[in-house]
Amino acid sequence: MRVQIDSVIAGSIDTVREAAQQVEAAGYARAWTAELAHDPFLVCLQAAEATTTLQIGTAITVAFARTPMTLAGTAYDLARYSKGRFVLGLGSQIKPHIERRFSMPWSHPAARMKEFIEAMRAIWDCWENNSPLDFRGEFYTHTLMTPMFMPPSHEWGPPPVYLAGVGPGMTKVAGEVADGFLCHGFTTPRYVREVTIPALEAARASVGKTMDGFAVCGPGFVATGTNPEQIEQAKARIRKQLAFYASTPAYQRVLDLHGWGDLQPELQVMSRQGKWDEMAELITDDMLNEFAVVGEPDHVVAEVKARYGGIVTSIGLSTLGSADPAALTAIRDQLATD
Repeated sequence: MRVQIDSVIAGSIDTVREAAQQVEAAGYARAWTAELAHDPFLVCLQAAEATTTLQIGTAITVAFARTPMTLAGTAYDLARYSKGRFVLGLGSQIKPHIERRFSMPWSHPAARMKEFIEAMRAIWDCWENNSPLDFRGEFYTHTLMTPMFMPPSHEWGPPPVYLAGVGPGMTKVAGEVADGFLCHGFTTPRYVREVTIPALEAARASVGKTMDGFAVCGPGFVATGTNPEQIEQAKARIRKQLAFYASTPAYQRVLDLHGWGDLQPELQVMSRQGKWDEMAELITDDMLNEFAVVGEPDHVVAEVKARYGGIVTSIGLSTLGSADPAALTAIRDQLATD
């Protein structure tokens, strides 16, 4: 198994430059940032400015919080500023966040996402090739582009577009119109092999494409350390994250595959009651070991190979804040060179 090992840029907006430089110096090829407490594009801009070879991407930015035009412009500029090192990773988020946090419309997420990406590509084609802008869809219409608002074309062109998904609808869209797929953190190796990859292959075939050149970025929860205390701390952090994900109805199909579907409604009720710590207690050892690789570095290396060998092109190892970064670095180095 020789895949690209990705990292993340997290933490304070004030420390992005230093964090990006550390990731690049450590030998990672790519670093992702998520749309959480900070604007991911401001993070990517700083990271690009502070590095020279590191590929930088969003995993994810919320597409439906924006329009195809606004996102096309930001992504096109970042592709230019980074000299081709930027990857646009998109996700849909869920209905309550789109409507109540972003105050944006929500409907038919898979169909809307497909049209969103197609609209962006039409806009980029206009800027790249001076083609007339005439995109007319069910959700988005873009028919006006005057010279004042056209960015100059550049040698790196539009960035690659990766799409995150769990369910069959969004996975199909990724295979049809995206350049890569971002496996959600709430994904198991069995789900990737039995559900995700076949769906991507079928979608690619439906538009006359193969999986050649198509990126699949795998999940990578890791509970590791150099002593039992560190491993237990990592397990506790990951349990809380898994409980949060499992409370979302859209992700129940992953639980259903393993026979744990009855847990989702219970966690959803608890989340509405704010019982976040109690929710984590419902994530059993069997569940934790299915979603995360648990153990000392040597065990983690062997287990990651067994779980994801031959099915992903890259993997991001996440401990949600490791107590021992050296352990994660050792894992990364072995996976990258084997």
